[in-house]
Parts: sequence; structure tokens; C-alpha cells
Amino acid sequence: MTHPWFAPADRPRILAHRGLAVPDADGHAPAENSFAAVAAAHAIGADYVESDCHVTADGVVVLFHDVDLRRVTGDPRPVADVTAAELERLMAHHGGLLTLRQALESFPTVRFNLDVKADAAALPVGRLVGAHADRVLLTSFSDGRRRAALEAAVAASGGARPATSAGSATIARLLGALVARSRRGAARLLDGIDALQIPERQGRLRVLSPRLVAAAHSAGTEVHVWTVNDPADMTRLVALGVDGIVTDRADLAIAAFRR
Repeated sequence: MTHPWFAPADRPRILAHRGLAVPDADGHAPAENSFAAVAAAHAIGADYVESDCHVTADGVVVLFHDVDLRRVTGDPRPVADVTAAELERLMAHHGGLLTLRQALESFPTVRFNLDVKADAAALPVGRLVGAHADRVLLTSFSDGRRRAALEAAVAASGGARPATSAGSATIARLLGALVARSRRGAARLLDGIDALQIPERQGRLRVLSPRLVAAAHSAGTEVHVWTVNDPADMTRLVALGVDGIVTDRADLAIAAFRR
């Protein structure tokens, strides 16, 4: 059965990458993953928001991509070394801090795609999303971290499982199986995987291919490509069979595909 996260029928799925952090008429833009960025994505009709999870020094799961605060706030400290209250003050002029609990409660119609960025965040993320398993997809570059978060979510929900996409090691093994033309190996690797979320290329390596799309679709797995900001590229990828576009410009994607 298809996971409820995939219930909207519109294709391609448009995943607002870290919300929508584009400048307004005055040239001001909220920080990525901020409350204002997620609110902006929601306001333009984005069904899906892709975000990232770290945990603060006092155990609060926050939506934040980087290990440290330097790029977003100018503060060099790691997220793990500041309290949620400190981070809230630092984010006050950058669109506002958004904790995972606030995101799930403040945007009850949004489907979240959550990348667990730190080992310490896996269990608390899983516990928080358990009650929202129908509208959360959990992922991580680390398959171990992803599985830990999934197990915690299932335990917290009483059995309901969030959707999930494959980690880097699984994707690497899948590419190897496709090169070897091992349908059985590819199918085994895709078992339990709801989506492959991949770049079109990784350096010189071409990740996306017609063979990968075909293998994924035969296993009932969707293919989402990140991070695509040019509408022409979005259209080209959809023509190749891609199911979802992860983009910083959800506004442009919605204009292109939701006419």
C-alpha cells in the first residue's frame, strides 16, 4: 500500500527545500529552515517541505541544516552547544527559530521530509514524529541514523511507520546492482524504501538514469531529485520519469506545474 505521505495525486511532487527563502519586494529574505521560510512555502501552496534536524544542548529538536550557526547567524558555535532559548534569540532577526514540535503543530496540513543530520537527533526526532507518521518522511545520509529514527517513530506511534528514503550507502549499492544488471539485487535494496532522493549527478558520477527510474518504479519506489531551481531542468527531469522535485524555488515550480 502507498504510504499516506504520498496521498496528494499531483505530479511532480514539489518539495520546498528548507522552506521558501526568497527575497520580498524590499529585498529581505528569511533564513532557510526558519519559521518564516516554512510559512512562506505553506502560503504559496507547497504540500511538502524538506527540512533538516539537529538537537540543541538542552535536547530540543530544531530545523537547522548546518552543524554550526556561522553561515546563518554569524555565531561560530555548533547547534549542539547552544540552548533552544539562545538559538531563538539568535534567529529572531533571521525569520525565527522553528523547532520540530512547532513545525508539526503549526503547519498541520504540511507533509514534512525530515533529514536527520546528527546521531543525537535520531531518537528525539523519531519520538516527535511518531504521532504524525502519516505526513512525515524520514531520511538521512546515514542509513543507521535513518533506521534509528524510524524505529523510535514506530515505537512512539504504536506501530505506524513514517515514509522513508534511502541513505547514501543503500543508494551506492543500488547503483552497483544496476551496473551489474541485477534486478533481484536492486529489488532487495529497494524493499521498504518509499523514495530515492538523489542528485542528478554527484561530481562526475551520473546518479539519475532511465534504468534507475525503471528499477525504482518497478519496486513501487518514487524518485525525487535535488536541488533543482531552473524550471527548464524541472521539466526535463519530469519528462525522464522523476516523481518529485526538491527545490529552493517552490514558487517557480508551482507556477510551472500547477497551472
